[in-house]
Amino acid sequence: MEVTAVCVTLMTRLLLLLLLLLLLLQPAQVKDSCSHSADASVLRIVPSRLQVFEYESVFVNCEGFPHDSTQWRVMRRIKDIKTFCNTNWETKGPCTITTAFSTDSGEYWCEAGGKESSTVSIVVSAGSVILESPVSPVTEGDDVTLCCRNKMASNFTADFYKDGRLIRSSSTGNMTISSVSKSDEGFYRCHISGAGESPQSWLTVTGETQHRLKAKEV
Repeated sequence: MEVTAVCVTLMTRLLLLLLLLLLLLQPAQVKDSCSHSADASVLRIVPSRLQVFEYESVFVNCEGFPHDSTQWRVMRRIKDIKTFCNTNWETKGPCTITTAFSTDSGEYWCEAGGKESSTVSIVVSAGSVILESPVSPVTEGDDVTLCCRNKMASNFTADFYKDGRLIRSSSTGNMTISSVSKSDEGFYRCHISGAGESPQSWLTVTGETQHRLKAKEV
């Protein structure tokens, strides 16, 4: 009886050690703490940001597109070449990029019957730092949060730049622009000491008219 109890105890400890090793060996997960709502008439991107790390999966869907959902398809333009997002040209509807590479960076939109939805620019970064920014349009008076993300760590201080000029440092990695105005328009990027910097994103601020946030690789 005592031998059996010792064996059970050893097996339990061994299983706990194996579980701990599996947790330690798992790659760092990128948390999307920047919560950005998407406009119903534009592309919906999962994760909800315009910059993603290489090897992440990206899901592109069109919501509110005023056409039969069985007819529209996701298109993209990479290096001025227009292609289907799905590798199979007959595939219609949403598009899933299972493993994204830098070559997937480009403009994405929905198309049906010669009509096109609004366009968003997605940047796939091979680096360790990205800038999370809203996918949906931004209007004057909105509060906009930009989040700097490090692929390898969660605790860091990030420097935020607008048009190449340092505007703020944040120990949380986040920067909120309260009640944005036209003067807040410009190129934004972030830098983390020892990790690198993100691609830059162009922030457009308008009134009630349609507008969008474009992301461009530096």
